[in-house]
Amino acid sequence: MFKQFKLRDRILIGYSLPLIALMTATGLSLWKANYLKDLFQDIKRVDRVIGQSQKLEAGLSELIMGTRGYLISNSNTYLEEYNLGKQAFEESANALQQTGMIIQPEQQQYVQEITQLGEQIEQSTSEVINLVQQGQKQEAIALANAELGAELDLEFEKVSSQLNESERKEIEQDIAKAEISINNLVLTFLLGTLGLSGLSTAIALIIASRATRTILESIGKISSSSNQIAVTVEEQERNANLQAASVNETTTAMDELEATSRQSAEQANAAALAAEQVFQLSDNGNQAVEETLGEMTNLRSKVTAIAEQIMQLSEQTIQIGNISGLVSDLANQTNILALNAAVEAVRAGEHGKGFSVVAAEIRKLADQSKNSAENIRTLVNEIQHKINSAVMVTDEGSKTVDSGIQIANRTAESFAGVAEAVNNMVINNQQISLNTKQQVQAIQQVVEAMNNINLGAKETAIGIGQTKEGTSQLNEATINLQRIV
Repeated sequence: MFKQFKLRDRILIGYSLPLIALMTATGLSLWKANYLKDLFQDIKRVDRVIGQSQKLEAGLSELIMGTRGYLISNSNTYLEEYNLGKQAFEESANALQQTGMIIQPEQQQYVQEITQLGEQIEQSTSEVINLVQQGQKQEAIALANAELGAELDLEFEKVSSQLNESERKEIEQDIAKAEISINNLVLTFLLGTLGLSGLSTAIALIIASRATRTILESIGKISSSSNQIAVTVEEQERNANLQAASVNETTTAMDELEATSRQSAEQANAAALAAEQVFQLSDNGNQAVEETLGEMTNLRSKVTAIAEQIMQLSEQTIQIGNISGLVSDLANQTNILALNAAVEAVRAGEHGKGFSVVAAEIRKLADQSKNSAENIRTLVNEIQHKINSAVMVTDEGSKTVDSGIQIANRTAESFAGVAEAVNNMVINNQQISLNTKQQVQAIQQVVEAMNNINLGAKETAIGIGQTKEGTSQLNEATINLQRIV
């Protein structure tokens, strides 16, 4: 099922699963944190209750001490102490009776008892103060001994201690719960971290394995294509070298033919200058004409061979053009594959940077191969054009050779009646000289065309060598990519 997804979808799924696990662990942590927050709020509340209870106790003590002091010395200082204790008691009692301050029913009962005792003490001390202020000191002492004795203090301290003890137990319970919650929270974090790490590692390994397998398959296809290109280019290079060798041989033959034609021209000039010696040299002249016919026949066969070589060269240049087109198509396909690989590398993020650099190098090599193929195609077109020109020149040379053969035949016929037509023989010799010069010029043109063909063949071989080098670089890049993956 996982194979049906693209690499991008696999990466998204791989990131989504750890994210879901992280969100779940975060939700559990937030729930635990809110629970801890409630516990700490309850601890603060209990602490405030204990504080207010202690303030209430201190206020009552101050109230009783002020009353006793005022009863003994009738001093306003103790009266002020009495008023301050009374105020502190009332504030603490009101604070303890606020909504939400006391939650437990047992604690509410203790607070109610403490408040009642405190109000009873406050009422008794108030009556003692009033009696002292009215001058009834003995009655005040009697009331104080009856209402403000040690038993009332002991009962108040007992109830207050019970309240404080109850609150301390509640604090201890909240602290124990908080410790358990903190331990659970730490355990949740540890388990979540370990689980998330394991899940992320497993998903990363699966995605990396799938992606690596896909990349290796593509690399194998590129490597196979580059090897095929290398074999084809090597075959082209060998054919180009053979063509260059053939052209060199043809050029050498044409140089020899040119030398022979120059000799024929010199011989024709000598025959024109020595027309008066035709009678004595008729036998030699007849032999020279026969040699000229032989050379013309040889020239005609060589020109025919040149024409055949040129036609073969034309067919081979067409094959070179087709192969260069194939190289260009392969370069375009390689460029597209490199572009797709670069896009996938970008989508892979940080893991795909190394592969992105390799893909860029492959694109450069593909562009170089394409440019080399275009150069080869241009050179092939130029060679084809020059070959067409050479064919035309060769055809003209063949016609010229036929014309020379005809002239030589007429010269041979003229030798049969040399004694009767010396003047005609002189004219014919002059014509032979002129035709031979034209033949030399035509041969020079053929030699020049063959030199151009030879140069084009060398350039073709160089271009094929560059294509071969580019293919080797592409193959090397594929091997490096295999090592990286």
